[in-house]
Amino acid sequence: MSKAKLHYIRNGEQISFNKKAKFDYAIEDSIEVGVVLEGAEVKSLRFNGASLAEAHAGVMEGKIYLFNLNIKEYQFAPRQFSPEAKRPRALLMSKKQMNKFMGAVQREGYALVPVSLYFNKRGYVKLELGLGKGKKEYDKRQTIKKRDWEREQRRLLA
Repeated sequence: MSKAKLHYIRNGEQISFNKKAKFDYAIEDSIEVGVVLEGAEVKSLRFNGASLAEAHAGVMEGKIYLFNLNIKEYQFAPRQFSPEAKRPRALLMSKKQMNKFMGAVQREGYALVPVSLYFNKRGYVKLELGLGKGKKEYDKRQTIKKRDWEREQRRLLA
């Protein structure tokens, strides 16, 4: 019997991408931030990946946290060392960047949107965090029309 091979995510590769981020929000600014993880979570990201579908960022206790990032349990770690799958995870950024993003969220009605999760070249887990406003229904329809038109153009030119 052969064992199923695990896909190993290397440095510089993307772990997860939030498909709904650019559809539901008009992203105006983005920043690369670090994510505070435990050892078993990093190993799990290497083999299992993660889901950004339900993830969102917010302010808690004067810091910015990532909520509902679903990281599957690492299968080779003992249960007592495995953290919760959807626990809040602190984001690492400079105080200047944190104040800028927190001010935009509180004063101007922006939302912090996780766009993608990846390993950088040095092997650290990074998150692309976008600052955006929610799109209205007609904006979403425009996005769909634009995407369909671009697809049609590619089909005609090919």
